[in-house]
Amino acid sequence: MRFNAIRIAATLFVAACAAVTAGRAAAATPDEIHDTVTRNVAPLMKQFAIPGMAIGIVADGKPYVFDYGVMSTQTGKPVTGDTLFEIGSVSKTLTGTLASDAQEGGELSLSDPVAKYLPALQGKPFGGVTLLELGTYTPGGMPLQVPDSIRDDAALMRYLDAWRPAYVPGTRRTYSNVALGMLGQLTAKAMNGDFAALMEQRLFPALGMTHTYINVPAARRGDYAQGYTQDGKPIRMTGGMLWQPAYGVKTTATDLLRFVQANMGLVDTAPRMQRALERTHTGYFRAGPFTQDLIWEQYPYPVALPTLLEGNGPAMLHGATPATELKPPLAPRPDTWINKTGSTNGFSTYVAFVPAKRMAIVMLANRSFPIENRVKAAYRIVESLNGKP
Repeated sequence: MRFNAIRIAATLFVAACAAVTAGRAAAATPDEIHDTVTRNVAPLMKQFAIPGMAIGIVADGKPYVFDYGVMSTQTGKPVTGDTLFEIGSVSKTLTGTLASDAQEGGELSLSDPVAKYLPALQGKPFGGVTLLELGTYTPGGMPLQVPDSIRDDAALMRYLDAWRPAYVPGTRRTYSNVALGMLGQLTAKAMNGDFAALMEQRLFPALGMTHTYINVPAARRGDYAQGYTQDGKPIRMTGGMLWQPAYGVKTTATDLLRFVQANMGLVDTAPRMQRALERTHTGYFRAGPFTQDLIWEQYPYPVALPTLLEGNGPAMLHGATPATELKPPLAPRPDTWINKTGSTNGFSTYVAFVPAKRMAIVMLANRSFPIENRVKAAYRIVESLNGKP
């Protein structure tokens, strides 16, 4: 296994020299953090034949990034700080941030109905769905994927025109790329822009994510990791309806870790953006073992591993989970474990952070492997760094 143990030298020097404060994470040295990560990542890579991984850690508020393996089994090129990974549905959290920022700027309200932006759907069930219901997967039962028969915008509009809810909106959570994809498209419409351009030219720069893309430019394609299916076949994502807002982002571990740091208020962002980030942590619905925020899922911290496995399990992905609206919504709070998984056919991602502990993990891999194993490894790493065996 090849790895670049710690590649942000200045940051690591500060971390190594920081005064010891309460808690195991504050006392951990860079070498100890690296050893903890490697102890959990190495068996995972061996078990699932994962060619390459990048792991980002925030411990006591300080960032560390560790690289393992190769970005392509064919070339043997190692994973580095420049390696781009597909992050799948973690892209949704960035889409939600764009919507939240637009709300802060008065360009939309999450309480707006779809018909405000698509007048042709006025009087139709989907036209009455709110942007918030799209962003919390509670519009009344939408499919996980856009039906294969829908190949263009006209067909999508016909589908939405004919859509009828299976449940009363706001009563069931059904995870859906369609719902979230439409939130992204409607946000772009409210902002009078193209979705990809708004992300690449407005959101990513505002977050300091300088190596993050919807469409990887030609100059960066050599850094785009090759993905691999669960049976080891090379693959990368292909476009489809609503793919950009639902699962279209490619980024580096350092950039994704910076996004997580921004979510915890640990890096400088403009006041409006900081408010937008914080408000994506507002709890709107209780669904199964977690509280559904705007895209993010939160659990009271400390949280038990079985609870996280349930919340990130197949029933929450494929089922219609009863949802209870929180009135008033639950204000953002630091003592929570906030997380999101992401998958494409050739890449696996997991992101989790605990604001109260100033701790986080970002896990990127260029092979598809089970969510359960991602969550277990991430939990062990975070809890070990937090002083819990």
